[in-house]
Amino acid sequence: MSAKPVQPTSSTRLTSVKLPSGIRRIDSDVTLPQSATFETTPVDCGLEADEFIFSWNTVPSFPTTAGLTIEARGVYPDHTSTRYYRIADWCQDPITCPRQSLKGQKDADGDVYTDTLALKRPTRYVQIRVTQTAPPGVESLIQCSLKLLTICATSASTSARADIPEISAWGREILVPGRTQLGWPDAAGWCSPTSTDMVLAFWASRLKRPELDLPVPEVAHAIYDPVYDGTGNWPFNTAFAGAFPGIKAFVSRFDGVSEIETWIRAGLPVVVSVSYDLLKGKDLPQDAGHLMVCVGFTSDGDVVLNDPAHRPEQGEACRRVFTRKNFIRAWAHSRNAVYIICSEDAKLPADTGHHWNGPQPSRKKHR
Repeated sequence: MSAKPVQPTSSTRLTSVKLPSGIRRIDSDVTLPQSATFETTPVDCGLEADEFIFSWNTVPSFPTTAGLTIEARGVYPDHTSTRYYRIADWCQDPITCPRQSLKGQKDADGDVYTDTLALKRPTRYVQIRVTQTAPPGVESLIQCSLKLLTICATSASTSARADIPEISAWGREILVPGRTQLGWPDAAGWCSPTSTDMVLAFWASRLKRPELDLPVPEVAHAIYDPVYDGTGNWPFNTAFAGAFPGIKAFVSRFDGVSEIETWIRAGLPVVVSVSYDLLKGKDLPQDAGHLMVCVGFTSDGDVVLNDPAHRPEQGEACRRVFTRKNFIRAWAHSRNAVYIICSEDAKLPADTGHHWNGPQPSRKKHR
């Protein structure tokens, strides 16, 4: 690990592991095709953080019957480290391999809250271990099957940068197909997969790829986490979306609404995690959280959202407008969490806060 650089002003940062060079196989018998374990070197997340969210996308050739186990640990400059925490078991077909988060991992160093590793002692370095498993008869798993692996690191003690509105996005809206989470058999809290489904449908239209336009129940069942007992596991949503060829998806956090505005200005929707109670103007949040798709802004800067919690049979529209003030309060409840779901070759806006690994703004040379 190198000397510690100056702390950034942002309270969160996204780091991508360079694949395949940034991860290596560590198990001794590399001839075993049904199991393979890989490990990164300690990854510099760019700030001293105490919360970490990990996202992964598998390559298109990864068998649907194969599974992944994602583990992570904190690493410190004095060469000590926490133990490895089990972040997730992931499989597209849970009949053959488990797809679940894990409870009961709390110790003196930290804990895993469904999809978030929380460490008591902040660190800027984490290490990730990935184990691939598959039943007999499937394609060999000797090589790492990830095309994307990201870390969203957040510091509770660092304040976000001042947020200056991107007024050029005001009055703009993106046409994103509406979907409802309500009325489906066995539906319960399906806001997250419904929001994921809406953005995939947007890309189905833009890329002329109908296989991305899926029924809501199909997405919900493909994301369900039996330990969490729901479909709100954030990285499970992005892992499902990012498994499609040509699509990448990950969880991140933004500094403020202005960053969403840059995405809207670029013609790209963003899934946001909010408190529904605060969004509606209530004083205190009593809800478990709600996922929605930001599709634009009014001419006054209020937020236009596709809300999965609408009843089309009662004439309710998916498109809803909420005041900017209420949205800021509601979004802060998740520390400004977002899902980024886009094509791998999408032209992303300049990434001034290091939150989506987009292009950095050009710097003018001074004479």
